[in-house]
Amino acid sequence: MSDTQTSSASNDDVLYAKHEKIYPRAVHGKFAALRVLGVSLLLGIYYVLPWLSFDGHQAVLFDLPARKFYIFSLSFWPQDFFYLAWLLVIAALSLFFFTALAGRLWCGYACPQTVWTELFLWIERKVEGDRSKQMKLDKSAMNARKFRLKATKHALWIALSAWTGLTFVGYFTPIAELWRALLQLQLGPWETFWIIFYGFATYGNAGWMREQVCIYMCPYARFQSAMFDRDTLIIAYDEKRGEPRGSRKRDIDHHAAGMGDCVDCTLCVQVCPTGIDIRNGLQYQCIGCAACVDVCDTVMDKVDYPKGLIRYTTENAIDGKKAHVLRPRIIAYALFLLALSGGLVYSISQRIPIELDIIRDRNMLYRETDMGLVENVYTLKLINMDEHPHRYKVTVTGLPGLELDLGQDAIDIAAGEVRNLPVRVRIDPINLERPSNAIDFKLEAMDDPSLTTTQTGRFIGPSGAQ
Repeated sequence: MSDTQTSSASNDDVLYAKHEKIYPRAVHGKFAALRVLGVSLLLGIYYVLPWLSFDGHQAVLFDLPARKFYIFSLSFWPQDFFYLAWLLVIAALSLFFFTALAGRLWCGYACPQTVWTELFLWIERKVEGDRSKQMKLDKSAMNARKFRLKATKHALWIALSAWTGLTFVGYFTPIAELWRALLQLQLGPWETFWIIFYGFATYGNAGWMREQVCIYMCPYARFQSAMFDRDTLIIAYDEKRGEPRGSRKRDIDHHAAGMGDCVDCTLCVQVCPTGIDIRNGLQYQCIGCAACVDVCDTVMDKVDYPKGLIRYTTENAIDGKKAHVLRPRIIAYALFLLALSGGLVYSISQRIPIELDIIRDRNMLYRETDMGLVENVYTLKLINMDEHPHRYKVTVTGLPGLELDLGQDAIDIAAGEVRNLPVRVRIDPINLERPSNAIDFKLEAMDDPSLTTTQTGRFIGPSGAQ
């Protein structure tokens, strides 16, 4: 068995085999370059974004105590929670779409486990050397050099993990304040807990567990096959072309000798971050990183064979059948994604940052005034979700002769303020069409008519109203 693979049970009596560390060989090629680009972009966004400012506040900040969430020019409140649900539906559908189209693109290029593991592996190679040097170092007895290298590696891992935890908390607590509190040793208990927790999770998952997270803990590896079909792009070994495999001299005619194109160099196994042999067929442990594609193409170049012995392909193509990229499921996913994404963008663009809720006084359905009018009492909950204060006016319509008693002509509401406003609505009973009538409350900013919202309430009158 290759030393890069997790050992398996040798007989039916063995229920558990001790984990063996995988030493992925560094690989270069077009897919490796794409993976480096993806890792750089994603980590750059993650670490830099909290430090950006926009319009006087942190560009991206989920301020839980204030129940306010900033995303550049947009400010969201708990009342906007349905946008998060909408976004999660789009994310789930995107996962289905890209998996059905091109397999585990998410796992190979964008999953946080993959991204941070790549960074940790890069640090490990810089400190301990390449794959062979790491294996030799781990097998050697502890000495001053080994201790120094191991201590340096883990110190860098821990520092990166701590910075990762601090950055994570910086999305919920303004990161400038968080940094000052850290330097002054005045971090709060929750900030301290989450920095340690998230940092420890990063250190454990990317530094120690690595492929075990993908193989044993990630549920996606278990249900991905339900989203695959025979036209899904996968990374596959062309068995018809490659077998029988075996080493050979470069100057022989391997086809005349009855040999396939696979030279059995095992490099495809050595570069695999999960330690599988792609030549054994499609396996759930494969995360679709395409490292085996890059290294196999390099070997094919060296022996002057055509590239693509291991490649992105489909099961139908491998069997010599026509592959269909545009198929009903892909088209349906794409249309749903387009509709949901377009709807979300349109909804946010048309969003009005004010909220009006109507609460009737349930202790008394209605009362009759000394003037013979029917009166209902309400509490209007007014929320100014804009970044600026506004003066608002409230009007009511829906029945002829409605009178609104606010106790004031206009209401000044500061940015982010929630105001409970008791109001009374009166009407001559002769104008009531029925015992329960729909009326509309309109809230409008006097300095910005675009900030207008209308909500419908119920006006209750005597049962004999006609």
